[in-house]
Amino acid sequence: MTEQAVDGGYLPPGAGDGSAAAAPGRRMPPARRADGAAVRPGTPASAPAPSAPVPSVPVPSVPGFAGRHRELRELHAEIARAGLDTLSGRKGARSRVLLIAGRPGSGRSALAERLLGELAGDYPDGVLRAVLTGPGGERPGTARIARDLLAALGERPSPGADEDELTERLRGALAGRRALLFLDDAPGADAVAPLLPDAPDCLVVVVSQGPLTGIPDVRPCVLGGLDGPACVEILSRYAGPTRITVDPRTAESVAEECGGQPAALILAGAWLAARPKASVSDLRQGLRAVPLPGDLPGSGRPLFRAFQLAAAALPAAAARILRLSTLAPAGLVDAQIASALAGCSVAVAATVLDDLAALGLLRPVPAEGGRPPGPPLPDAALHTPYRLPGSLAPLARALLDAHERPADVQLARARMLERTVRLLHSCRAMAEPAGSPARRKADGLPRSLRFSSRAAAAHWLRSRRGALLDAAGVAVADGGLDTLDRRLMAALTRTLLAHEGAEAAAPDLYGLHELVLRVAERRGLAREQAAALLNLADLDGRAGRPEQAAVRYRGALEAARSARDPVAAGRALESLGGTYAELGDWQRAADWYGRALELRLARGERADAARLHGRTGAAYACAARWDEALAEWRAAARTYRRLGDPAGRARAVGEMAGVQERAGRPEEALRTCLEALETARKAEDGRVEAELRLRIADTLDRLGDPTAARLHRDVGERLLEDHPDRL
Repeated sequence: MTEQAVDGGYLPPGAGDGSAAAAPGRRMPPARRADGAAVRPGTPASAPAPSAPVPSVPVPSVPGFAGRHRELRELHAEIARAGLDTLSGRKGARSRVLLIAGRPGSGRSALAERLLGELAGDYPDGVLRAVLTGPGGERPGTARIARDLLAALGERPSPGADEDELTERLRGALAGRRALLFLDDAPGADAVAPLLPDAPDCLVVVVSQGPLTGIPDVRPCVLGGLDGPACVEILSRYAGPTRITVDPRTAESVAEECGGQPAALILAGAWLAARPKASVSDLRQGLRAVPLPGDLPGSGRPLFRAFQLAAAALPAAAARILRLSTLAPAGLVDAQIASALAGCSVAVAATVLDDLAALGLLRPVPAEGGRPPGPPLPDAALHTPYRLPGSLAPLARALLDAHERPADVQLARARMLERTVRLLHSCRAMAEPAGSPARRKADGLPRSLRFSSRAAAAHWLRSRRGALLDAAGVAVADGGLDTLDRRLMAALTRTLLAHEGAEAAAPDLYGLHELVLRVAERRGLAREQAAALLNLADLDGRAGRPEQAAVRYRGALEAARSARDPVAAGRALESLGGTYAELGDWQRAADWYGRALELRLARGERADAARLHGRTGAAYACAARWDEALAEWRAAARTYRRLGDPAGRARAVGEMAGVQERAGRPEEALRTCLEALETARKAEDGRVEAELRLRIADTLDRLGDPTAARLHRDVGERLLEDHPDRL
């Protein structure tokens, strides 16, 4: 997923103060490579020298907004206008939908953000944002979008939930709320409709290139080019007012060359800002000199020219990082990712990214929740993330295809995955106690790969979560980096568990286990296939999907047997027994427990065998097969006695008494329970003794001896107070 950066006409601060043209010594040279050699426009950039510094360009700190006043008024008027449901005399059941339609680069996302900022005070439940098209034009999927929106609302969806369940839960979470839902870069109505909440007090703002046919009562606002004053304002803010003021006619001509598109105007203004000695006429001439492909539609020519002009003048290091940034997971690139992709130092990558952002080619992404707590130490958590604007991504990918060999692209991906694995190891180590082996190992890493605190590591993991999951998905889909992607998924799984815990990380872990299964099946790795299926089945079972869990456990059993892995096979057999017990199919549960028991006995695992004797006995008891149940519990008691576990033997004998009582033999049950009580007292296990005394009290009540029952119950309750923790 990606946000539109220069699409929206964001402007730097300081309009009219000349700040955009200040500090010429720090500007990027217009036509020099990193090694100082001249570069002609359109010349392919070569690989950068790793230590070659790139001149720094000031990055606008606070973006602004220009033009679109008429469109804003129309949007506000549409919100105030009565809907079709209101006109028909009934309250609307769904949220109102506003559509801002326009081509990428027309300023549609910026207009939406400006509108949301003006409306935020009227919606106390806040603004929810989702981008419905990925950086490569792919659709992330409605299920993932709904899951992310639920997480933003503080809801925790069940792992492995399907699209219908997630969207229904999203609608339920928004019911009764007054919130703004911003759906950016929507590919069509089919991507929007499932996310629309049944909440008439919510407002949905959608940005799309075309209409949302099929969604009723959509309020469209179609964007064209900016008007002349707004175009000149963009150029002035980026290039400084002086050159624009002294040559207003040429500035208006440049605006026409840019088609009034904010994205093209920002690139053009930033190009001029980086060249204090260039005139507005030079800018116009440069735009007109860019050759156009014959199949390029007229509406795409202004942005193509502005992008090619800006990209052709970049130093080699910056040009290559710009091209390779299209490989960044989820479109999120920081100094670490750029350094790994381009094979340069982190310091050089950080400087280049700042320069590209100043030129309008990248957009800084505000850190979620601000900077990590603690002192501002230089560590891996503090690198500013950037995104390639959605309108520029296809153009940058075209440069990648034209100037990078497939082998070099694959090598860049491999370096990026390797760097990500090392960062994950460092992040996980910060969840360990100080002085632990993992922390000592992390202390030996380069400073750029270390985190200053556990809070900083957790902040990095949280802010990069989507990109890390996307990196795993892209690596698996690539198919040529299966060794690296397996290491990445293993490191990401351990890191999520260390920082978030099993329950909070379960939805993400479910997706990772599915990716592991995909790789294992592709490479014929039966042992890993069994492990992935077991993990997925466990999560399915905890999410209330026992039938699906049973199917996965059966698959895990087959894979474990083919891999000759008795540990995984035993776990699958026992889990199948537990799954059928949950389904209430006690006979099949007992059968599967019995198979697991045979395997444990064959391997001499007596402690596990004792536990399985008990589980089999419990299943038989639930099926009212009393003789088989008693036989299994007797076997469990014998095994615990051989193991020297008197407390376990007492529990098993007590369960025998429970079976006898359920079978209608209370006198027999009382004798057996007293035997178990004597064993528990010898074991000095107060908790087991307390439970047995309470069971004896219930049996005595049924046998008509309330006095003895009361004595046992009083002693049992006192023991429970002294031993409150369950074994």
